[in-house]
Amino acid sequence: MDIYASDEEKGEDIKRWWRENGRSVILGCVLGGAVIFGGRYWIDYKQTLAENASLTYQQVSQAIQQQQVETADKLTQKLFSEFSSTPYAVFAAFRMAAQAVENDDKESAKLYLQWVTDNASLAGHLEIARLRQAKILVDEAKYEQALELTMQSKSASFASLFSGLRGDIFLAMDKKSDARTAYQTAMAGLEQGDPRLVLLQIKLDDLAIENEG
Repeated sequence: MDIYASDEEKGEDIKRWWRENGRSVILGCVLGGAVIFGGRYWIDYKQTLAENASLTYQQVSQAIQQQQVETADKLTQKLFSEFSSTPYAVFAAFRMAAQAVENDDKESAKLYLQWVTDNASLAGHLEIARLRQAKILVDEAKYEQALELTMQSKSASFASLFSGLRGDIFLAMDKKSDARTAYQTAMAGLEQGDPRLVLLQIKLDDLAIENEG
């Protein structure tokens, strides 16, 4: 049954409701529109950011291929300052570090990798940077620093890689017993058929031959 006696009463009640709630409804519509617009703006902004970062990274790669180190560095610094939240900044840091090592500029390589350890949002990127930093320190015969860096890793996915590297470090320090333990630990963390098992076994066999000698 209709609770209103006439259309006039319906109209008066609607008018009264609008007087009491009209501002709230309008404000809600405005805010709702702002949220929708803001969401779309944020999506567009993130997409534009990623596209610009991707373009800059492509320019870095091209500069590296053309041996334009200074240009590549400037573009990489642009990625660091303007697009640090994107993975392209990390990719550029890795590319520049690898190029620096190839050019025998280990100090620059360590700086690029340090940027990754300080700014990377993904654990995998952080662990890769640590691993490569440690390898550079080994090349520089800075074994204690390299060993300390490998101990900072907390990722199970990289445990075998860091254990294997610790084996190399201990071997370079002439700590053969520790090296053997590290290699065995590295092997234990690998699945059957992993190609790294062969290399680790060779290292263990070499240690056994040295002990026999």
